[in-house]
Amino acid sequence: MTPFFVMSLLFGLTFGQTASLCAPSEYIIHVEKRECAYCLAINTTICAGFCMTRDSNGKKLLLKSALSQNVCTYKEMLYQTALIPGCPHHTIPYYSYPVALSCKCGKCNTDYSDCVHEKVRTNYCTKPQKLCNM
Repeated sequence: MTPFFVMSLLFGLTFGQTASLCAPSEYIIHVEKRECAYCLAINTTICAGFCMTRDSNGKKLLLKSALSQNVCTYKEMLYQTALIPGCPHHTIPYYSYPVALSCKCGKCNTDYSDCVHEKVRTNYCTKPQKLCNM
């Protein structure tokens, strides 16, 4: 390997994360319960954006730790609770959801993140909609 290639590789591995564009982004969550009369549209923030990843084609030349596939995930978050309108008395009308305060590029933690990107659009209402501004 040439010295230029080695220096370029080390520079890319060291400073690659600075090119990432991962930040809190506005998002609307649609929440409904079968027993309740309305669907609630909640304005919140989620972590979204681009994180630098590494091509695994060079896996024989690099350490395993250098091959991580990072995702845009929560660095700091808090949970807020909303009241779903139109629920009967025997139903719990509350819904808690995360609010992203800051984000980072890192490994996906399945304890609080959905690490699978599905093509199916499921964020919609089937009932009349109420807007919740938190």
